[in-house]
Amino acid sequence: MKFDILTLFPEMFSSVFSYGIIKRAIDNNLIDINLHNIRDFSEDKFGRVDDYPYGGGPGMVLRPEPLYRAIKSLNLDNEVPIIYLSPSGIPFNQQKAKELATKKHIVIVSGHYEGIDERIITTCITEEISIGDYILNGGEIAAMVVIDAVARLLPGVLGNLASTEEESFNNYLLEYPQYTRPAVFNGISVPEVLLSGNHALIKEWRRKKSLEKTFYNRPDLLEKAVLDDSDKAFIESLRRLERRDKDEHHK
Repeated sequence: MKFDILTLFPEMFSSVFSYGIIKRAIDNNLIDINLHNIRDFSEDKFGRVDDYPYGGGPGMVLRPEPLYRAIKSLNLDNEVPIIYLSPSGIPFNQQKAKELATKKHIVIVSGHYEGIDERIITTCITEEISIGDYILNGGEIAAMVVIDAVARLLPGVLGNLASTEEESFNNYLLEYPQYTRPAVFNGISVPEVLLSGNHALIKEWRRKKSLEKTFYNRPDLLEKAVLDDSDKAFIESLRRLERRDKDEHHK
């Protein structure tokens, strides 16, 4: 997969993409990441790419001309998504990462200041994406998040795609707790079921722990999860326990 990133600060990406899984994927030609400095497309003799917003207000806005020239320089096919990372975008989640992982080429525009000129959004951008309900100084960190989440879903990047199948947010459930050696640490033992060798019991335990963690930490996800009758019965038992605890607290 090919990623083209339009940014004011390409140097921010060097450390992130020079280590670990992403670097190995680059070295193995599984992904290709190209950084494009938006300032290189400015015709201002000082390389300026921003200006004051029409109508007044704080901050600066990225001018449309440099961004437009930067996008056009890529000679993109119509099928290539051009993503602008913005608080106004649709939420980025695991399902969106899976969708983007089916693409062969993605362009990411990292905004800065108060954003980019709306005319670029309406004429060039195919999709706005937000990585969360908070504000960052720029889109560079958000771009790293998207690339990391998408790249690890590509064949060969992790070496074993099965390792992604039981992770949090797959099937809209959080992942069950994980343990490793030693069997006892600071007086806390690994649950006996994990040491039993009984794979059916282990699978059942993990499923219940996954449901339990989702119920308490992200109950909103349960509305989207595919649940069988056993799952629903277990969740109902958690609800009864929660109601009982609340009643005892108010006594």
